[in-house]
Amino acid sequence: MRVLFIGNSHTYYNDMPHMFADICRSKGTDVEVTMLAHGGKGWDFHIEEPEVRFNILYGGYDTVVLQHTAHPMGDLAVMSQSGEKLIQWVREAGAQPVLYMTWTTKNDGEAAQEHMSNAYRMLQAKTGCILAPVGERWWQYHREHPEEELYAQDGQHASSVGSQLAAAVIAEAVLS
Repeated sequence: MRVLFIGNSHTYYNDMPHMFADICRSKGTDVEVTMLAHGGKGWDFHIEEPEVRFNILYGGYDTVVLQHTAHPMGDLAVMSQSGEKLIQWVREAGAQPVLYMTWTTKNDGEAAQEHMSNAYRMLQAKTGCILAPVGERWWQYHREHPEEELYAQDGQHASSVGSQLAAAVIAEAVLS
Protein backbone atom coordinates (compact mmCIF):
# COMPACT_ATOMS: atom_id res chain seq x y z
CA MET A 1 0.00 0.00 0.00
CA ARG A 2 1.28 3.47 -0.91
CA VAL A 3 0.34 6.32 1.44
CA LEU A 4 0.94 10.04 0.98
CA PHE A 5 0.86 12.31 4.05
CA ILE A 6 0.08 15.98 3.42
CA GLY A 7 0.34 18.30 6.40
CA ASN A 8 2.69 20.30 8.56
CA SER A 9 4.76 19.81 11.70
CA HIS A 10 2.02 17.74 13.33
CA THR A 11 2.63 15.27 10.53
CA TYR A 12 6.43 15.33 10.41
CA TYR A 13 7.23 15.60 14.15
CA ASN A 14 9.04 12.48 15.38
CA ASP A 15 8.84 11.06 11.85
CA MET A 16 5.24 10.02 12.51
CA PRO A 17 4.60 8.61 8.99
CA HIS A 18 7.45 6.15 9.61
CA MET A 19 5.77 5.12 12.89
CA PHE A 20 2.54 4.64 10.92
CA ALA A 21 4.35 2.41 8.41
CA ASP A 22 5.86 0.33 11.22
CA ILE A 23 2.40 -0.19 12.78
CA CYS A 24 0.92 -1.22 9.43
CA ARG A 25 3.77 -3.67 8.81
CA SER A 26 3.31 -5.16 12.29
CA LYS A 27 -0.31 -5.85 11.27
CA GLY A 28 0.75 -7.58 8.04
CA THR A 29 0.33 -4.70 5.56
CA ASP A 30 3.38 -3.63 3.61
CA VAL A 31 3.44 0.16 3.34
CA GLU A 32 5.45 2.77 1.49
CA VAL A 33 5.01 6.32 2.82
CA THR A 34 5.71 9.69 1.26
CA MET A 35 5.31 13.02 3.01
CA LEU A 36 4.69 16.58 1.84
CA ALA A 37 4.72 18.71 4.98
CA HIS A 38 5.67 22.31 5.69
CA GLY A 39 5.67 23.75 9.20
CA GLY A 40 2.66 25.89 10.03
CA LYS A 41 0.99 25.42 6.65
CA GLY A 42 -2.59 24.43 5.97
CA TRP A 43 -4.48 22.95 3.07
CA ASP A 44 -4.81 26.37 1.42
CA PHE A 45 -1.01 26.40 1.08
CA HIS A 46 -0.88 22.85 -0.23
CA ILE A 47 -3.43 23.35 -3.02
CA GLU A 48 -1.15 26.08 -4.42
CA GLU A 49 1.95 23.88 -4.45
CA PRO A 50 2.42 22.16 -7.84
CA GLU A 51 4.12 19.09 -6.33
CA VAL A 52 1.07 18.40 -4.16
CA ARG A 53 -1.38 18.11 -7.03
CA PHE A 54 1.18 16.22 -9.13
CA ASN A 55 1.94 13.74 -6.33
CA ILE A 56 -1.74 13.14 -5.64
CA LEU A 57 -2.70 12.64 -9.28
CA TYR A 58 0.34 10.72 -10.51
CA GLY A 59 1.96 9.18 -7.42
CA GLY A 60 -0.04 5.96 -7.54
CA TYR A 61 -1.13 6.28 -3.90
CA ASP A 62 -3.80 4.10 -2.36
CA THR A 63 -4.43 6.53 0.50
CA VAL A 64 -3.74 10.21 1.10
CA VAL A 65 -3.76 11.42 4.72
CA LEU A 66 -4.70 15.10 5.01
CA GLN A 67 -3.78 17.23 8.04
CA HIS A 68 -4.66 20.95 8.22
CA THR A 69 -2.94 23.60 10.29
CA ALA A 70 -3.77 23.26 13.97
CA HIS A 71 -2.72 26.13 16.23
CA PRO A 72 -4.54 28.18 15.13
CA MET A 73 -6.77 26.45 12.59
CA GLY A 74 -7.49 29.74 10.84
CA ASP A 75 -10.56 30.49 8.76
CA LEU A 76 -12.69 27.34 8.81
CA ALA A 77 -14.32 28.24 5.47
CA VAL A 78 -10.85 28.26 3.89
CA MET A 79 -10.10 24.94 5.58
CA SER A 80 -13.28 23.43 4.18
CA GLN A 81 -12.83 24.78 0.64
CA SER A 82 -9.17 23.74 0.47
CA GLY A 83 -9.92 20.36 2.01
CA GLU A 84 -12.67 19.72 -0.52
CA LYS A 85 -10.27 20.54 -3.37
CA LEU A 86 -7.63 18.14 -2.05
CA ILE A 87 -10.26 15.44 -1.51
CA GLN A 88 -11.45 15.93 -5.09
CA TRP A 89 -7.92 15.44 -6.41
CA VAL A 90 -7.44 12.34 -4.22
CA ARG A 91 -10.64 10.79 -5.51
CA GLU A 92 -9.81 11.70 -9.14
CA ALA A 93 -6.59 9.75 -8.65
CA GLY A 94 -8.54 6.72 -7.40
CA ALA A 95 -7.14 6.97 -3.88
CA GLN A 96 -8.83 7.07 -0.50
CA PRO A 97 -8.72 10.39 1.39
CA VAL A 98 -8.31 10.25 5.17
CA LEU A 99 -8.74 13.31 7.38
CA TYR A 100 -6.16 13.51 10.20
CA MET A 101 -7.83 15.40 13.06
CA THR A 102 -5.23 17.04 15.29
CA TRP A 103 -5.32 17.96 19.00
CA THR A 104 -5.49 21.25 20.87
CA THR A 105 -2.55 22.84 22.65
CA LYS A 106 -1.72 21.80 26.17
CA ASN A 107 -2.69 25.27 27.45
CA ASP A 108 -6.05 25.22 25.64
CA GLY A 109 -6.81 21.77 27.03
CA GLU A 110 -9.48 19.23 26.31
CA ALA A 111 -12.35 21.75 26.44
CA ALA A 112 -11.09 23.36 23.21
CA GLN A 113 -11.01 20.03 21.33
CA GLU A 114 -14.70 20.19 20.44
CA HIS A 115 -14.12 23.20 18.15
CA MET A 116 -11.32 21.41 16.29
CA SER A 117 -13.23 18.13 16.17
CA ASN A 118 -16.33 19.83 14.78
CA ALA A 119 -14.38 21.34 11.87
CA TYR A 120 -13.08 17.92 10.84
CA ARG A 121 -16.39 16.15 11.47
CA MET A 122 -18.27 18.71 9.34
CA LEU A 123 -15.85 18.12 6.46
CA GLN A 124 -16.17 14.37 6.95
CA ALA A 125 -19.97 14.61 6.82
CA LYS A 126 -19.87 16.79 3.72
CA THR A 127 -17.40 14.59 1.80
CA GLY A 128 -17.86 11.10 3.22
CA CYS A 129 -14.14 10.77 3.93
CA ILE A 130 -12.66 8.45 6.48
CA LEU A 131 -11.73 10.32 9.66
CA ALA A 132 -8.78 9.52 11.90
CA PRO A 133 -9.96 11.20 15.14
CA VAL A 134 -6.50 11.64 16.64
CA GLY A 135 -7.43 14.72 18.70
CA GLU A 136 -10.36 12.99 20.39
CA ARG A 137 -8.34 9.85 21.08
CA TRP A 138 -5.49 12.06 22.36
CA TRP A 139 -7.67 13.36 25.20
CA GLN A 140 -9.17 9.93 25.89
CA TYR A 141 -5.65 8.52 26.22
CA HIS A 142 -4.66 11.45 28.44
CA ARG A 143 -7.56 10.72 30.82
CA GLU A 144 -6.68 7.01 30.94
CA HIS A 145 -2.89 7.51 31.22
CA PRO A 146 -2.23 10.86 32.94
CA GLU A 147 1.32 9.74 33.71
CA GLU A 148 2.21 9.71 29.99
CA GLU A 149 3.34 12.99 28.43
CA LEU A 150 1.75 13.36 24.99
CA TYR A 151 3.16 16.83 24.32
CA ALA A 152 6.64 17.94 23.32
CA GLN A 153 8.17 20.69 25.45
CA ASP A 154 6.45 23.42 23.41
CA GLY A 155 2.99 22.24 24.53
CA GLN A 156 1.74 22.06 20.93
CA HIS A 157 3.52 19.26 19.12
CA ALA A 158 3.54 15.61 20.02
CA SER A 159 6.10 13.88 22.15
CA SER A 160 7.28 10.53 20.85
CA VAL A 161 4.38 8.93 22.75
CA GLY A 162 1.94 11.42 21.22
CA SER A 163 3.24 10.73 17.70
CA GLN A 164 2.96 6.99 18.31
CA LEU A 165 -0.66 7.52 19.36
CA ALA A 166 -1.35 9.61 16.23
CA ALA A 167 0.25 6.95 14.04
CA ALA A 168 -1.83 4.20 15.68
CA VAL A 169 -5.13 6.07 15.24
CA ILE A 170 -4.33 6.83 11.60
CA ALA A 171 -3.32 3.21 10.98
CA GLU A 172 -6.57 2.03 12.54
CA ALA A 173 -8.55 4.33 10.22
CA VAL A 174 -6.59 3.37 7.11
CA LEU A 175 -6.59 -0.37 7.74
CA SER A 176 -10.24 -0.70 8.78
